[in-house]
Amino acid sequence: MKALWKGSLSFGLVNIPVQLFTATESHALGFTLLHDKCHTPLKYHRWCTHCEKEVAWDQTVKGIEKADGKYFIFTQQTLKELHPKKSENIEIIEFVDEGTIPVIYLNHHYYVAPAKKSEKAYFLFIKALENLKKAAIGRVVMRDKEYVCALQSRENYLLLTTLYYPHEIKGIANLALPKLPKVNANELQLAEALIEKLSVPKLTMTQFKDTFVQEVKKSLQAKKSKKTRAKPAARVRKEKSSLAHSLHASIQQVASRPAHAAMASRRR
Repeated sequence: MKALWKGSLSFGLVNIPVQLFTATESHALGFTLLHDKCHTPLKYHRWCTHCEKEVAWDQTVKGIEKADGKYFIFTQQTLKELHPKKSENIEIIEFVDEGTIPVIYLNHHYYVAPAKKSEKAYFLFIKALENLKKAAIGRVVMRDKEYVCALQSRENYLLLTTLYYPHEIKGIANLALPKLPKVNANELQLAEALIEKLSVPKLTMTQFKDTFVQEVKKSLQAKKSKKTRAKPAARVRKEKSSLAHSLHASIQQVASRPAHAAMASRRR
């Protein structure tokens, strides 16, 4: 893999040369928008409705709309001056207990690798985080933006996760959620029993598949071989029932699964 960023990780007076690599990648199928009549790819233009002509990139500026409908103008040069200065340093600010970072703040993940395979300080840092069950919180500038980041030990490597800023998190109050209704004790007991039946010791992501991507690939293969793919089976409509009845039926259904039955016996 090609390094996305190169620099050093610093905490106190210790500097560790490191490299960042993207830890995830999109497997989007890359559909192209076509004209339905002739199947020609559509193109987008920077069209000025006032001048009624296409505008070149070097003739554009960016603006933020004001209350009167006009704009505060920012030229490319102005924006360049406002961007944070490039840095080749991940600066550690503080340490927090592992697992205390709210999940909603987690953004993108990156592998942090030592610039040299024999970098002792890198592995020492991992071991210290692991023993203390701590995560490091720091700052890093990538692609003209300064990020708050968390560094966590993962077996024998470091994982860096950029974090959203507080103003980027939408408040739950905006949803105007209804007040919590009175919980029926019997239904709660059944819900807890169902959760216990479906519980496993560890998440195994390999069991989950992107069914849409798989179906599209099957369709593509069928088109290549000039075969028509069989239509998926129609979903059976379920009759409405009481919550307690649904929970009871769910528990019985889960109990009949061999995998979960064996898992439950191991937990006991």
